[in-house]
Amino acid sequence: MKVVVAGGSGSLGRRLTADLTRRGHDVVVLTRRPDRDSQHRQVSWDGRTVGAWAAELDGAAVVNLSGALVDRRPTPANIELLTTSRVEPTRALAAAAAELARPVPVWVQASTAAIYGDAGDAVLTESSPPADGPPQMAGVARAWEAAVDGVHAASVVVLRTSIVLDRDSPALDRLLLLTRWGLGGRVGSGRQWVSWIHIEDWLAIVRATLTDPSLSGVLIASSPSPVRNSQLMADLRAVVGRPPVPPTPTPVVRLGALLLRTDPALGLTGRRVLPARLQAAGFDFAHVELHSALRDLISTRR
Repeated sequence: MKVVVAGGSGSLGRRLTADLTRRGHDVVVLTRRPDRDSQHRQVSWDGRTVGAWAAELDGAAVVNLSGALVDRRPTPANIELLTTSRVEPTRALAAAAAELARPVPVWVQASTAAIYGDAGDAVLTESSPPADGPPQMAGVARAWEAAVDGVHAASVVVLRTSIVLDRDSPALDRLLLLTRWGLGGRVGSGRQWVSWIHIEDWLAIVRATLTDPSLSGVLIASSPSPVRNSQLMADLRAVVGRPPVPPTPTPVVRLGALLLRTDPALGLTGRRVLPARLQAAGFDFAHVELHSALRDLISTRR
């Protein structure tokens, strides 16, 4: 099929476009900065207004991954950036789709499991209500999902993705950096839940949504085996070959986040999400246990 990917130049977008192209699909990447060396067809857009690029949507599936990286300080300006970088492209795509004679056959809208906020020990599924905050997490996600309401598409999938573990991805790179610096102890209390997914499973989920109409609606893309932060850090140390180290107290996490210009909530908050709909549909996860997933990814980096 023809698939138009917005946000195809990001880490997930590059992996997805390569995966779909390898499987014989016609992939078109909407980008603000076309790359002459790209192996995929690229079409320029500004991510805000309808232009000549809109013609690419006719008869094509849409995967919307647009959005700035969340690894930044939670200042009002950055929260606004996180929001507009997601909402504006979604609205532009929706406006272009509204002009089509026939609906987009499948629309896969990226979202995040962070829409559930800092949820403690609660078990969360697609039927769980979104949280009210923090604003840089749940607030951004709620606005992102609202922007796709009523879009002119036959099937709409809102993909609430957990932390994606991939080689050279921002999330795994940051975790490995801290572990190799000797800061691989539990973060804060260590009891916060970490929901994660291996890149191979995430790609398989996206492929499934493009061909299975029964998966329309809200869908959680996460391993069925979330872990507490203390387990995540222990598994990282084991895979990297580092000994046990003292925990990183919450005040130190906040100070470190300030120095690294990131958000301490990324490490101090958590949510325990389960892919209930995928499990009910019989989706076969290739990577269920965190330790083996990390070993698979990290061993290839050495």
